[in-house]
Amino acid sequence: MFFKNTSFIKSNYLNLKEKIIESLTSIIPVSIIVFLLSFLLVPIRIDMLMVFIVGSLLLILGMGMFMIGADMAMMPIGEFIGAALTKSRKLWSILFISFLIGTVVTISEPDLHVLAEQVPNVPNMIIILSVALGVGLFLLLSVLRIFLKIRLSILLAILYGLTFIFALFVPDNFLSVAFDAGGVTTGPITVPFIMALGIGFANMRNDKDASNDSFGLVALCSVGPILAVMILSMVYKPSGADTEELMAMPVIDNSMELFLLFKNSFPHLLKEVSLALFPIIVVFLLFQAFILKLGIRRLLKISIGILYTYLGLVVFFVGVNVGFIPVGNYLGKAIGSLDYNWIIVPIGMVIGYFAVEAEPAVHILTKQVSEITMGVISRKALTLALCIGVSISIGLAMFRIIAGIPLMYLLVPGYLIAVSLIYFVPPIFTAIAFDSGG
Repeated sequence: MFFKNTSFIKSNYLNLKEKIIESLTSIIPVSIIVFLLSFLLVPIRIDMLMVFIVGSLLLILGMGMFMIGADMAMMPIGEFIGAALTKSRKLWSILFISFLIGTVVTISEPDLHVLAEQVPNVPNMIIILSVALGVGLFLLLSVLRIFLKIRLSILLAILYGLTFIFALFVPDNFLSVAFDAGGVTTGPITVPFIMALGIGFANMRNDKDASNDSFGLVALCSVGPILAVMILSMVYKPSGADTEELMAMPVIDNSMELFLLFKNSFPHLLKEVSLALFPIIVVFLLFQAFILKLGIRRLLKISIGILYTYLGLVVFFVGVNVGFIPVGNYLGKAIGSLDYNWIIVPIGMVIGYFAVEAEPAVHILTKQVSEITMGVISRKALTLALCIGVSISIGLAMFRIIAGIPLMYLLVPGYLIAVSLIYFVPPIFTAIAFDSGG
């Protein structure tokens, strides 16, 4: 039997061990920074540190399980569906199904539901459906680009030009919500699925530009939510984009209370993640029943991968929500209240540098890039570039907050530089660069 295959069990054990070690090397630097801050700059209660330590351990375990699940299930599902759609040779059906898949997968993204809670004067479901439709439409556009062999650089220049024209009519205090929407939909569920879908489509072309077009779907899909939220801001005329209230950190007196703090977070996240994955599973089962017809061994492997993905996301989000976010909120508030609050700029840059490696979607991106380019663009080199880029960006973001600089003063020059560079770099780097932005 499949489950009695000792080599399969041993392989899974070794994979999990490898992924956990990889996660450990990603999380440890951020944890060390938090400890140094608590000892040298901002005193933190011992119980808060204990919560942070347990949260870090859950984060490491959850990320390791998620990465195995992405390798075993999420990526193969996307590639199978992408390849199956192209075999039909009916462009209208491919585009329609791509639109449905982009919409469904985005509705499944937990980060989108968090964003919806923070947008004022707009019903949550309106935000969720609008952003999901935006991703669906732009996934349709992305697939059409692959088939028509339209240069990604041309589309990016046009779309971001259109975005900044729209920005002229959007309330200033709502711009940050709109641009955040572009990133919030490229989370741990959406990214592996959409990237794999692009690879499945591009591989069916079998021409010299197919590898270049394997990327770029995430880049284009990130524009849809930005425009969707901007249009909503004009329709609903929001009065402001209030930030989320800081999470209160409960006082923990003993080990039992520490255990209950984490235990009580699991039921809600078990339900939330199951609802997030359910639409994707339904889409896959429909394709399996009518088109894919995969063998039992492949189905069992994908099923185990989905289970890894599910449990990994639950454990990951518990670690983040209970252990990381409250301590991060506390540190930000405490450092911001210091007389020398400018120190948040270098601190933010250091944390941003190391936090990139703790993002599951980054691991998916770097793995895909390394495989498609056959190691020419290594995971290490790409991760280093992302770490430096995010570090500088977070430093600018912290400085903007302290100095009170309008967001557009940084966004417009940044995007102008990025769009200008696409005419001087190889096409595959353009696609990877804008995918990385998501």
